Amino acid sequence: MITFSVVGTPIGNLEDITLRALNVLRNADLVLCEDTRMTKRLLDRHDIHVKTMSYHMHSKLSRVEEIVGILRSNKSVIQNVVLVSDAGTPSISDPGSELISKIRVELHNEIVSGALKIEAIPGPSALTAAISIAGVPCAEFTFLGFLPHKKGRQTLFTEIMSAERTMIFYESPHRIMKTLKMINDQCSVSGESADDQSKKSEVRLKKITICRELTKIFEEVVNGTAAEVFEYFTAHPDKVRGEFVVIVSNT
Repeated sequence: MITFSVVGTPIGNLEDITLRALNVLRNADLVLCEDTRMTKRLLDRHDIHVKTMSYHMHSKLSRVEEIVGILRSNKSVIQNVVLVSDAGTPSISDPGSELISKIRVELHNEIVSGALKIEAIPGPSALTAAISIAGVPCAEFTFLGFLPHKKGRQTLFTEIMSAERTMIFYESPHRIMKTLKMINDQCSVSGESADDQSKKSEVRLKKITICRELTKIFEEVVNGTAAEVFEYFTAHPDKVRGEFVVIVSNT
């Protein structure tokens, strides 16, 4: 039997990895990496020496077919294949979902017969880490991953600011200030009709929480109104670094 393990890896602190994940990595015949250099840092930190191969969002179809071929071969010396991303859990705003979908379609018979097993090795996620320290309502929330760069972005922000449940998404340091400005603009829009004024009041009740540099030395949580959060990062440009988790919730 060939085992294909989807392994969650640290989002910052290299010690944030489970014992099970380390055992799976040590016994791997092949580790598929978003960036082999990033994964090597993790492997070296835990004295793990295994073969690696790159697989990322820009990988060509030939690489996908190569991986499927490895998993299809019952005569292969490779029995344990691991998929990791640079940080966090693969397939959650990281490469992996398309590959796994292809494997499940192309190797359906192998999976059903037990010749191939796809298993989850749970681990860190910026999403759950942010929720755990944000102090916001999270019984119900919508996760949007990374927002589109252009098409539909304005409409999406309107939906985010009018949503009843908590909305969470990721943002890069290159776009975080534009994002915070758009959120602030949404909260500052003045309407002419009573209905517009009602919508405006609803938007102003929103709480904005920014979690950045999670699990790292400069981990930080900033929350407040849209204006307060925008003003904070405007006044502290040195803090516009790292990956950001943006949470929009009702107060």
